Amino acid sequence: MTGFDWQALMRAGLRASVAGGLGLTPDQFWRLTPAELSLMLGRDSFQAPMGRGRLAELLAAYPDKEKGE
Repeated sequence: MTGFDWQALMRAGLRASVAGGLGLTPDQFWRLTPAELSLMLGRDSFQAPMGRGRLAELLAAYPDKEKGE
């Protein structure tokens, strides 16, 4: 798992809206969930978790062992 770039997120959230930020107060910023902040920043295209079908496709395409082993 990668960490959050808190400095960039704080700049985007706390910077005045006329300067390209959201113009949130510190209290508003810290009350947001990461999902809410992401949505407000226009990053709402989350991918669904991988399902069994996709896992099976990947296992077939990239087996741990060579055929015949």
